[in-house]
Amino acid sequence: MSTNRLYFIDAVRAFAILMMLQGHFVDTLLDVSYRDQTNTAYRVWEYFRGITAPTFFTISGLIFSYLLIRAKQSGKIKARMKKGLMRGLMLIGIGYLLRAPIFEWLLGRFNTYFLVVDVLQCIGLSLILVVFIYKLTFKKTLFFSLLMLILGFVIFMTEPLYRYLELPEVPVVFSNYLTKENGSVFTIIPWFGYVAFGAFISTLFYKYVERPKFKFAIVSSFFIIGMLLVNRSSDLFLLIDNLFNLPIFTAVANYNYLFIRLGNVLVIFSLFYLAENYLKKPLILKIGQKTLSIYVIHFIIIYGSFTGLGLNTIIGRTLLPWQAIIGAIIFLSVVCFISFYYAKTNVFVYSNLQKLMDKIRR
Repeated sequence: MSTNRLYFIDAVRAFAILMMLQGHFVDTLLDVSYRDQTNTAYRVWEYFRGITAPTFFTISGLIFSYLLIRAKQSGKIKARMKKGLMRGLMLIGIGYLLRAPIFEWLLGRFNTYFLVVDVLQCIGLSLILVVFIYKLTFKKTLFFSLLMLILGFVIFMTEPLYRYLELPEVPVVFSNYLTKENGSVFTIIPWFGYVAFGAFISTLFYKYVERPKFKFAIVSSFFIIGMLLVNRSSDLFLLIDNLFNLPIFTAVANYNYLFIRLGNVLVIFSLFYLAENYLKKPLILKIGQKTLSIYVIHFIIIYGSFTGLGLNTIIGRTLLPWQAIIGAIIFLSVVCFISFYYAKTNVFVYSNLQKLMDKIRR
């Protein structure tokens, strides 16, 4: 197996993190009066903003599983699994830390809102689940591949069953991973479904990437399947219900955001992989490799982690469209600059986690 890096992965990650930054900035600060669904520009922006999270989850599942499977061949599977578990725990910890109202705690005010689950906790738990599933499949790539494909499909198809799930008897710290009733932004279902599909895609790259016609085949497949999911998946689900009397297919078709967004992701993958040779720019690759630092910095600036003073409270939803556009460009530039030259989030957290684990062993 070649050790050549899949450069398009970093490019997709860079695209996703930049889309997330501008999306959060504009959504947090744009004046309410300009959020007009009849405005074509706003609707296009909102649609593409909706692609960001599915892309991020899918690419996370792809790159993590690809490295996990490749580590088996090099004899480093145990170290990779350990690193994956540590990274998952690190993401969960950082996710909670970013919402910790430290100053309110110092004043004696406590509530459970900081326990809501956001993207970092959800991705962190997903990585941990991928490690355990890979181990349960006895590290057999074929079994792992099929199981992840089935898991992704089942999670998406059963979404109507848990769409309005409530778990009042379950402790909030656990129920927040499964229900949005307490304010969680992301929950492990259905979002683990995107990670599962990404893991399945990783097995295709692992097995076939060195074959001469693989790139043409995978780009064509991604694009065609993606467009079919976007434009025809709802019709297909309605047809299946009519033929076999399976009402859940109609329930999915009537609120078919999961498969449509998966289609969007596949189209993005096809375009970025096709243009991979033009995307091997140091700046693009560096952004793709610094996503965690970028996420942490942007969250602190916009939402005021720790202090409660962020752009959401200082500026609020007051910006005109042109101000939001210029502000978003400046914001992206500043966050990336800080991340490149001052932030060492991964190194800092990993080193301290390793020290903690060593102390526990001793």
